[in-house]
Amino acid sequence: MNAVVGALLPLIVTLAFGFFASWHHDFTPAQASVLNRMVLLYALPLMLFAGMVTIKRGTLTSDLGLAAAIAAGMLGTYVVTFLIVRFALRRPAGVSALTALAVGAPAIPFAGVVVLGYLYGPSLSAVPVAVGALVLNVIEVPVTLVLLSAAAGSAAASATAPRVATPVTQQPGRRPALPLRPAFAAGGAGQTATAMQAQAATAPAAGPPPAAPAAASGSLGQHVRSAVTAPVVWAPVLALVLVLAGVPLPEVLVNAMKLLGSATTGVALFASGIVLFAQRITVSRFVAGAVAARNVVAPALLWVILAAIGMAHTDLRLAVLANALPAPAAAVIFAVQYRQGQREMASVVLFSSVGSLLTLAAFIALT
Repeated sequence: MNAVVGALLPLIVTLAFGFFASWHHDFTPAQASVLNRMVLLYALPLMLFAGMVTIKRGTLTSDLGLAAAIAAGMLGTYVVTFLIVRFALRRPAGVSALTALAVGAPAIPFAGVVVLGYLYGPSLSAVPVAVGALVLNVIEVPVTLVLLSAAAGSAAASATAPRVATPVTQQPGRRPALPLRPAFAAGGAGQTATAMQAQAATAPAAGPPPAAPAAASGSLGQHVRSAVTAPVVWAPVLALVLVLAGVPLPEVLVNAMKLLGSATTGVALFASGIVLFAQRITVSRFVAGAVAARNVVAPALLWVILAAIGMAHTDLRLAVLANALPAPAAAVIFAVQYRQGQREMASVVLFSSVGSLLTLAAFIALT
């Protein structure tokens, strides 16, 4: 229990500080967007690169069964969650992608190091932490960004589409009403003519509709290129290539990247607290379902499947506990950046972090 509290309490306290800062009018939601932009463009890519480039190549292949179980659990949960939210609940594609990330991407790179490292030591916990970071940063985050980019483009296209005026049709059998006092005076006729000319002058000229933004009219390939060029995507991919190629980087350079990268989680959660106060915490069936899926359903199903195929107890426990960690702060970072589902994602991350104090402790005791 000490490991769980030690890993998750800082997350909750940092969220609370952001909430207090917004309540005290020290920060506004607009300033939270600036903080999230800094995290997304600089701090998070540096943290991901520095964390990935220090992984030993042998770590990724030392326990392929455990690695496959963690990867399958994360990716399977991501896909199933997206399909349910998008097609069964009929939520927008952007919100569906963010929910899939919140449910299908446990915070292994952040909390896993402390919890799993405390329980099993750095040698055994290295595989789940490395694989979890790899799946999250190289697969789930790029896919989420592609879906968010496409959803933002569709929303922009809908907003800029010209509205077609509905013609007014005269009902049959009814004659238009005549004015009771026709304007015979020249002054009245002049005023009427002037008003009609003014209306004609101010009416927009007919022409082609305004062009949709590039994000809106772009193809799937353009959305993919837009996501791939984001630093948060290519930085961990570049680190993975260097690891697989066996190219080491000087430790001094890696440590220099960690200085700003280490601010990622704290700044992101602080900004999330600001968003929480501005948007107000929501307790809905959607949020409760996402939290339950993240904290209970996903790890429980993985536990049942791995036990049915006869996986070794230590690997089974590592895989289940890695998937029982709370929702990642990245869901809130992307929600604020793309302005989609901010209130829901902030509430899911908050309640998932608080609830995992009990659910994670329960899985530790049961497994």
